[in-house]
Amino acid sequence: MAQILAASPTCQMRVPKHSSSSVITNKLWSSVVLKQKKQSSNKLRGFRVLALQSDNSTVNRVETLLNLDTKPYSDRIIAEYIWIGGSGIDLRSKSRTIEKPVEDPSELPKWNYDGSSTGQAPGEDSEVILYPQAIFRDPFRGGNNILVICDTWTPAGEPIPTNKRARAAEIFSNKKVTGEVPWFGIEQEYTLLQQNVKWPLGWPVGAFPGPQGPYYCGVGADKIWGRDISDAHYKACLYAGINISGTNGEVMPGQWEFQVGPSVGIDAGDHVWCARYLLERITEQAGVVLTLDPKPIEGDWNGAGCHTNYSTKSMREEGGFEVIKKAILNLSLRHKEHISAYGEGNERRLTGKHETASIDQFSWGVANRGCSIRVGRDTEAKGKGYLEDRRPASNMDPYIVTSLLAETTLLWEPTLEAEALAAQKLSLNV
Repeated sequence: MAQILAASPTCQMRVPKHSSSSVITNKLWSSVVLKQKKQSSNKLRGFRVLALQSDNSTVNRVETLLNLDTKPYSDRIIAEYIWIGGSGIDLRSKSRTIEKPVEDPSELPKWNYDGSSTGQAPGEDSEVILYPQAIFRDPFRGGNNILVICDTWTPAGEPIPTNKRARAAEIFSNKKVTGEVPWFGIEQEYTLLQQNVKWPLGWPVGAFPGPQGPYYCGVGADKIWGRDISDAHYKACLYAGINISGTNGEVMPGQWEFQVGPSVGIDAGDHVWCARYLLERITEQAGVVLTLDPKPIEGDWNGAGCHTNYSTKSMREEGGFEVIKKAILNLSLRHKEHISAYGEGNERRLTGKHETASIDQFSWGVANRGCSIRVGRDTEAKGKGYLEDRRPASNMDPYIVTSLLAETTLLWEPTLEAEALAAQKLSLNV
């Protein structure tokens, strides 16, 4: 189990009397204390939430109720329906009771919500329908309870404008795409902020830490802030069944990254959105603000991206490097279309500095993190592998980015003239 003890940088909060300190100060911005009960099984049981109150007996009663195991008494489960709100990046959710455990989204009922309260429908016709699309285990409630990724539709059965999953599902169901088994590995960067001042975690309020250098993958109290949140999120993702593959501290202090994949087709978007939901919930409990702003701090500080690694069956087979170069050529010809879909505020990040390429100019290179598209040394040496699109911002929609990559490289064909001119410009011998 895990207990979440949190305090904002400017507030004080009571802790149990047996604690060595009576107050959680700004130095102890949060603590995610992971305690696992001794069980015959090593399975992770779920994250326990400690609701802090002035009366310790009240705390104990609420904690007991929050962590009740209902399985011995009822087959009914709680399903948390999750969807993307009107901004295209905010997450919403609500709970409902399901009569018995389920294994597939098709077993779940559709539901609805007030779209006028999320910026997705007018007040006079506010009903938006939730279609269950993917199921994950719920690490907060444990047991047979589930998280349900949904997309959003009108009562007439049309996807609403913010439903980007529907279009992605169309692309990923195309025979040309399914035959190539597209793999995606998504590197989600994010920044943790102090709750009351909206300033990066670990930074002195109104001031700056030392320059970048010691923080990337760093270790130590003077280099890393937020590791408990990152580790709690990692375990929550594993428990949920998300295909998380790693995590690390990033170049700017207070910034972290987790990776999801390799995932095939539409699964990549479902898994990234569910991982984002878990991170929002964990930071909520820890009293820390999560931001996916691509450039949270102006100046000589790295921004936050969502680098997307991509390959097809043909790229992974012998001779795949030629296929990769053809894909890069196509991507160069649709650079503006991709940039317009790769996240809001990305122009503040893609400046040609801090390991980025200029937003206005497409480029590619081997092992070059200052390019739009990077190809790894290993891929070049083996003559097959994958490419990394470094342009997406941290607030990108993974449904849009993954489906657009598949569409541009597998379904879209440039004119021969445009292809020849692009190949010459990029020094690509395709």
